[in-house]
Amino acid sequence: MSVGLIGYRGSGKTTIGKRLANRLWQTFIDTDELVVKKSERKNIKEIWEIDGEQKFRDLETEVLREILDQPDTVIALGGGALDREENRHLIRKAAVHVLYLKCEPAELLKRIEADPESKTSRPNLTAAGGIAEIEEMLVKREPVWRSVAHAELEVTYLSPEDAVPYLVRLM
Repeated sequence: MSVGLIGYRGSGKTTIGKRLANRLWQTFIDTDELVVKKSERKNIKEIWEIDGEQKFRDLETEVLREILDQPDTVIALGGGALDREENRHLIRKAAVHVLYLKCEPAELLKRIEADPESKTSRPNLTAAGGIAEIEEMLVKREPVWRSVAHAELEVTYLSPEDAVPYLVRLM
């Protein structure tokens, strides 16, 4: 069974995903990393600035089409990957078990600000930036995430190591 991790930037999709894949003896795939490879190594912020969000989303869909037929994988899905109905359909069709990593906005901001690469490699998603951006995007995305997720784990106060056993139980 393949597992897809969804949630906001900073929720731990990659960090927890690598540990979960190791625990399950599965391959780990980060869709954002594959998008960067497909874009001639532009980082996500550069793709947005040079080619636009539409190009980024097109690459994201292309990556999903390529990876979703791989069995027994843990997939870290980009925060906006489920914004497209086409992507939600692909994930459902592939029978990926989707787990939502929920995290409080203040903690997300703290984690994002602690990541030295975030400012240079990730675009702002709204003009507001900061906590206002996180809150605005969560209001928009959480209903979509919850419509696709099979389960949800509150990770605000969990270390990546502590989150893994809970995720295994939710599978």
